[in-house]
Amino acid sequence: MEFKEIQFKDSNTQRVYNNYIKNIKNVTKPLSKIDSQEILMEFNSHIYESMQSKKSKSELDTLLNAIDKLGSPEEILKPLIADKMMDKATKSFNPLHILQALTLNITNGISYIIFAVLYLFLGSFIFLIFAKIFKGNQIGMFFKDGSFKLLGLTSNTNGYEEVLGNWFITVMLLTTAVLYFIITLLLKLKRTINKK
Repeated sequence: MEFKEIQFKDSNTQRVYNNYIKNIKNVTKPLSKIDSQEILMEFNSHIYESMQSKKSKSELDTLLNAIDKLGSPEEILKPLIADKMMDKATKSFNPLHILQALTLNITNGISYIIFAVLYLFLGSFIFLIFAKIFKGNQIGMFFKDGSFKLLGLTSNTNGYEEVLGNWFITVMLLTTAVLYFIITLLLKLKRTINKK
């Protein structure tokens, strides 16, 4: 089914309607075309039904009443868009989708804040990989007196033994990939539990 704009007799009513529809389109841009069209048609259907009831004498008053009942697309659609983006992110495992979804969901509970912190933590592993390339001996997994002391950057390597050497980059890449996969699976599990 394809979206069809409602045509009004009054030019001011048409302008108000067009602006409202434009707002919905802008708010739903992050969604797939199918989801965006579905939302647009749902809102349009409510407006059309309100216009048929004609509780007010003027077209503009009837439209404004319908829009007031529906509410601002930015406020009404934010939770729906956040939810759909999170579904998309957990299915695709795409880091950009996950970042977008977490940004939209950050106000929806402490668990999303925790997931955001976990992904930021993974970002620090990526930073260490690049730092190892440029700083060399000052980055790594350091032991002192036979026990683990530090993973990361140190300015004083006296008495410390860096045990991974050039394998540090490989180990950190593998660790990052595995942790990314596990965190994303946990996020997907959380979404599944929330939907029940």
